[in-house]
Amino acid sequence: MILGASSFAAPPEDLKKHVESIELYIPKLGIYNGSALEMRKLDRVLDETSTYDFAVTVHAPYSSGDSEYPSALQVDTARMGEREFTLVEESIALANRIGAHVVVLHPGRVGPDREKSFSSMVKNLSTLASLAEDYGVALGLENKEGTDPSNFCCEAEELFRTIETVNSKHLKATFDIGHANLTCGGDPEKLRRFVQTLKKHIIHLHLHDNSGKWTENYDGDKHMAPGKGCADFSVLNLLSGYRGIYNFEVFSLEDLCFGKKTLENASKLSKY
Repeated sequence: MILGASSFAAPPEDLKKHVESIELYIPKLGIYNGSALEMRKLDRVLDETSTYDFAVTVHAPYSSGDSEYPSALQVDTARMGEREFTLVEESIALANRIGAHVVVLHPGRVGPDREKSFSSMVKNLSTLASLAEDYGVALGLENKEGTDPSNFCCEAEELFRTIETVNSKHLKATFDIGHANLTCGGDPEKLRRFVQTLKKHIIHLHLHDNSGKWTENYDGDKHMAPGKGCADFSVLNLLSGYRGIYNFEVFSLEDLCFGKKTLENASKLSKY
């Protein structure tokens, strides 16, 4: 089991004491001036990361309603132009440069005509999957939280449909258990069925927790430490053939350490 953490959880020197992998979260690395990538800043980040010999994954820019998210890095995969394709390609090229095998993508946003937006997203993802093939990396399309109905791919069936429609070995799934817990309303049986539906395509995991309910803050997507909410992490035992990274998407070392204990306890359960 390879444990990882997102780069916003703590500095690399602190993370190295606890995990083997780091997910470079592009929107929070401070390597862009507007939408222009500043190579000197990127090189500094990579030099620091390489010092600790991490395995690495990359989280590409995405569409966010958070006021603190850099506005120039907004990427809606259902509505992409030259700028958006360039931003995602830069993340894919970075993954190739540093030997990262997975680039995490978010699905698009639902427009006035849902099917038209879906078709546009599939077309754009097909283009991105071809780019990923050229660079020798895989894209992990992440399931989003159903408490925000403006997102595509909240339900496992729609994410599965998207991946099957694109039909590329370079587009698979990042299973985000926190988002799935919100979509499933905190119901462990629904969460179990979610995993069963999607597991064929899962190549990457995001681990965090919540109450399973909508809230005014982030639609309930609080990214708490695993074990501090109601998500049933024993459903991960359904992924018996999984050999990818268990990446903790939490905001502190304290939550990382708490989450590691939760995952350890969950892996001992044989419920499934």
